[in-house]
Amino acid sequence: MKKTSRRKFVQQLALAAPIAAIQPFHLIKSMKVSPADKIRLATIGMGIQGHFDTRAALKDTGVELVAVADLYQGRLDRAKADYGNQLFVTRDYREILKRPDIDAVIIATSDHWHGRITLDALAAGKNVYCEKPMVKQISEGLGVIDAWKKSGKTMQVGSQRISGSDAAEARRMIAAGDIGAINYMESNSDRFNAIGAWNYSIPPDASPVTVDWDTFLGNAPKRPFDATRFFRWRNYRDYGTGVAGDLFIHLLTSTHYVTNSLGPTRIFSSGGLYHWKDGRDVPDVLVSVMDYPQTATHGSFQAVYRVNFANAGTINNSTRIIGDEGEILFGNGRITLTKKKLPSAPGYGNYDSFFTFPEETQKEFVKQYDAKYPEDTRKAEPAKEIKFESPKGEDAHALHFLNFFDNIRKGSQGTLEDPVMGFRAAGPALACNESFFEQKVIHWDPVAMKLKKK
Repeated sequence: MKKTSRRKFVQQLALAAPIAAIQPFHLIKSMKVSPADKIRLATIGMGIQGHFDTRAALKDTGVELVAVADLYQGRLDRAKADYGNQLFVTRDYREILKRPDIDAVIIATSDHWHGRITLDALAAGKNVYCEKPMVKQISEGLGVIDAWKKSGKTMQVGSQRISGSDAAEARRMIAAGDIGAINYMESNSDRFNAIGAWNYSIPPDASPVTVDWDTFLGNAPKRPFDATRFFRWRNYRDYGTGVAGDLFIHLLTSTHYVTNSLGPTRIFSSGGLYHWKDGRDVPDVLVSVMDYPQTATHGSFQAVYRVNFANAGTINNSTRIIGDEGEILFGNGRITLTKKKLPSAPGYGNYDSFFTFPEETQKEFVKQYDAKYPEDTRKAEPAKEIKFESPKGEDAHALHFLNFFDNIRKGSQGTLEDPVMGFRAAGPALACNESFFEQKVIHWDPVAMKLKKK
């Protein structure tokens, strides 16, 4: 099958028209793929992210959507309206996995179904694109990794931001030593609106007839039908993973990618439910502090991740990585590298103990200082600021899928965010929740990807 380079794909996307709601095909006119070579795709979970994932996937015209599964009938009806009556739709994802004509599936369900459907899809011989977090429980992670390795199939986890040029450039800058040794980083995600706080719209026809409630519950506690819990599942621990699983996971994935890190060893979370007291049982403000150990690729550093869902102040959605020779600020496709380097000489005077010495002692101090520090060691290099912006029209989401599909075509398991990388972000994110709810420090083994007992 023909393979399209990343650069060419970005250029094609820049020239492509915006996605039409009902015609998401044929956007990349120059990509020549025989109909027989098309990857036949199914989406399991056609909610918000399922829609966005499907549209991003279909920017590769070598991909064809043939089936959709969802537990709400209205979304199945909408899928047919968007993609044609020939589309196979079902409430039972297992019917999709039984079809021999489906090559790959997108898993964009509630978090508590990710692990189970992934295992079933791999066992059925499907290539898998699973939304983040890869699993809801830490205990599921290694099992998914093992099943993926044994399956020989391609799998990508969906933290698509790392497929952007800004992430690649930040990674290059850090590897080149542009900010020296990393010692601290902070990454923030703020919101100030009801929809951003997961209070999604609930359709008027929601009922036990239009929604397969019992299947949705899965291994969660049984309870009577509740449309709010179904359509706003992120608000509840039974089905979602809170701000850590939804947003920290992006920040963690980006951090690990750009610093070439395996993950932290110690995690502590603090926060609370301060504003959105609407029945949800997850915090709307969360801060997690993590200690990253020294490795062959970086020194030890501290990381602070923060989410605030009631931020009426300055919205800050960015990552700042600080070293002893500068900092990198990146987010929304832009990077600012600021280089600063201390002079070798420490200096003296001003707010310093020098003035407290007797006069003769001061003279002797200056004499020794001048002998030890020549003039050229006393001046810092001028601060430098370098800016980078991703190519206009670049679509990191589509590029993440391009990486997935290219590896399917090659028969490779080497995606940008394979299950190992996916779990190295999911594990610490889920540990953030454990720390918050149990009010304790969590110790994590980033190499073995396991909780450590202390």
